Amino acid sequence: MNHLRTSLLGWTLAAALVAAPIGANEDLQIPDLGDASSGIISPEMERRIGEDFLKQIHAGLPTVSDPILNYYVDVHMSQLATHSQLRERVLSTVLIDSEEINAFAAPGGVVGINAGLLLHAQDVHEYSSVIAHELAHLSQRHFARGIEESRAQALPTLAALVAAIAIGALGGGDAGLAALSTAQAASQARQLRYSRTREQEADRIGMSTLVRSGLDPDGMGRMFERMGQAYRFTRRPPEFLLTHPLSESRVSDARQQAREFSYDADRRGRQLGDLDYGLMRSRVQVKYAADANAVVKQFEKALADNPGDLAAEYGLALALSKAGDHDRALAVTESLHGSDRQNILYIATHAEALVAAEKFGEAAKLLSHQLVINPDNTPLTLLYADALVGEKRFSEAQAVLERQSLVRRQDVNVWYNLAETAGLAGDVIAVHRARAEYFVLHGGYSRAIQHLEYAQRLVSRADHRLRAQIDQRIRDLRTALMEATS
Repeated sequence: MNHLRTSLLGWTLAAALVAAPIGANEDLQIPDLGDASSGIISPEMERRIGEDFLKQIHAGLPTVSDPILNYYVDVHMSQLATHSQLRERVLSTVLIDSEEINAFAAPGGVVGINAGLLLHAQDVHEYSSVIAHELAHLSQRHFARGIEESRAQALPTLAALVAAIAIGALGGGDAGLAALSTAQAASQARQLRYSRTREQEADRIGMSTLVRSGLDPDGMGRMFERMGQAYRFTRRPPEFLLTHPLSESRVSDARQQAREFSYDADRRGRQLGDLDYGLMRSRVQVKYAADANAVVKQFEKALADNPGDLAAEYGLALALSKAGDHDRALAVTESLHGSDRQNILYIATHAEALVAAEKFGEAAKLLSHQLVINPDNTPLTLLYADALVGEKRFSEAQAVLERQSLVRRQDVNVWYNLAETAGLAGDVIAVHRARAEYFVLHGGYSRAIQHLEYAQRLVSRADHRLRAQIDQRIRDLRTALMEATS
């Protein structure tokens, strides 16, 4: 996270210096932000920054590969975004493999979420309040406005910041952060004031997004209080509170604003689903459980205390599967699937349990049928490929993943699985091509070109079409590498 924070500041400064050249005694001359053509950071530049930022996330942070969790996060984000003030609905979401509370928005519509947020947010209203807040940062272009507000900074401060970034880029880590802190000290009060203003604006706009989504606006105040209480006595608060300062007045403001919105309690989570969120929260609890048998007992107790709790039932099934008790796990997932045969989460989880129990044929049959109804659905497709691999139908699994790679070109997990599956199928050229795309999404253009050059040498001279495709991709990546290093 330190590396990413330093890198993002690096882009901020680089953009400022490129767009507004300055002499030794000149202040930054940054035009006012008004529309796409006037600001120092245009929407197009934000998009390019976001793409680079996403690559650095994949390269520098562990991400969650679980297709069911990623599917939920993507769908929830898209649904919430339709009720936000975002003009462009295209978003890139990334789920970070960390138990800590954090979420962040980056230019270009990138939203990152720590899986730990699902551990700490007790319901869909609390979880959505954090996401709505981040969407508000994007819709109000707070990154670009932050650049505008920094135009009064003196050149020596910028020079010190650039030096700090250089230290971090060379692997200095803590040294880079120390230098960064020193360089920023002189303008700290001014920056904090802007930060508080932007946070208040994001709270207000995020709350209106919750209301339009049919969610409880008081979820924001509850989430703030929960975070404050959970970290009251710790020496270091979660990253979210470091980047989103939380004060008592902010909590009380959120509570007060929530009272100003009319909210129909009968509509609680109708659109974005209390139940689906509860299922995914149980899924994350099982994911981070150190002792599978202990988490089995935890969910058994929850069901004893509250019979009919579907989220607890779902968690029990996952815990049983993790503990290796596949027969009991399948009994539960089959029951859940039977209760709602249209629920993608139930379908995928039952298929996942079948694969874990090595009942690959049953899983493949279920998933092939469901993919006719829900073509190209990502979790169903990836699980179908797993089932086919389990049956040693490697070439069929490869074909399924190749189709998915056309639908989800920016999905690192699809390319990783395709490379592994193509290897099992004995298609070495496809292995190298998939690995190349995987490295592209991590910003590793040189390694991507190497893999394509390996593939190029293996292509038959008679296969002019494939050779031309690989040649063109190599040219594209060499251009991207030159732009990235210039």
